[in-house]
Amino acid sequence: MTRLLTALLTVSMLVACGPGSEAQAPATAEAARATNAEGLARQAEGFAVDAAEDDAEATAQARGSDDARREGSVRLSTGVTLRYVEQGDRHGPVVVFLHGYTDSHHTWDLDLPRFPRDFHVYALDQRGHGDSERPSCCYAQHDFAADAAAFLDAMGVRRAVFVGHSMGSFIAQQVALDFPSRVKALVLVGSAPTVAGNEVALGLESVVDTQTDPVDPQFIHDFQASTFYQPVPAAYLATLVAESSKLPARVWQATLDGLLAEDHTARLGTIRVPTLIIGGDQDGFFAVTQQQALAHALPNATALLYRDTGHAPHAERPRQFVHDVRHFLQRVR
Repeated sequence: MTRLLTALLTVSMLVACGPGSEAQAPATAEAARATNAEGLARQAEGFAVDAAEDDAEATAQARGSDDARREGSVRLSTGVTLRYVEQGDRHGPVVVFLHGYTDSHHTWDLDLPRFPRDFHVYALDQRGHGDSERPSCCYAQHDFAADAAAFLDAMGVRRAVFVGHSMGSFIAQQVALDFPSRVKALVLVGSAPTVAGNEVALGLESVVDTQTDPVDPQFIHDFQASTFYQPVPAAYLATLVAESSKLPARVWQATLDGLLAEDHTARLGTIRVPTLIIGGDQDGFFAVTQQQALAHALPNATALLYRDTGHAPHAERPRQFVHDVRHFLQRVR
């Protein structure tokens, strides 16, 4: 965690020096070595079915389906218009994917092609992000959660499983707290009980608060790259950088402020739906101890800790991720 914080602050110094500086920004910031993960969470081996067989089956399922990914937009009762992608069986169990900070639905690009088509999947661009509307205000966690519930209303969906990464995982928690009847189960990826007081998030805030439009492209690249411990495809990283570049500085700032302001740790015990927590033992944002605290706070949680994996297990180990989520969903459907 300290390494990631140092890297972010280094980026801040380089940005301040301007383009004429001879200093070189690091190509990536290696995710911090967290506390020894031995015994702190259940390992993915807890699921007995072989992942390779499941991937082959899921791939065959996808190839045999004529139900291609669909794109759309919808005006919500909360007053914003959201873009989304949709795939799978329109009559299947609904799964809503919520991306992380400054990302878009493209954060799931390595996962959705592998995802079984018997589920009805929506992947949202949340308010201010991707190609969704960027209102002038209202980027607190409860605003994002209200959008998620309003999206279900607009789609005519009573309940859904919510899969959230990082910021999206906190929004998913908030939906379960504010709209418990709308949540069937949760999958929380790269998560913790809260962002409030997080050392790395506070360090990131010190950099983000200095940004003006357009947000510095080197900072965007280094921020995105810093979240990975394992290499990811270059084209995927380029897409994430391009998506983050769409956001004006005010959305970077307001969204991060909203994340840091909310601490619903004391209420987590009221979330009783089945929950799968997937994290990495080299997560540079949330140490293993924080991930373990989340698992302990949720009464019906199963925790998987991926070894040699950073803040984005879904991108660093997409095959294993889809395998684990798929089997969790089969148990709760």
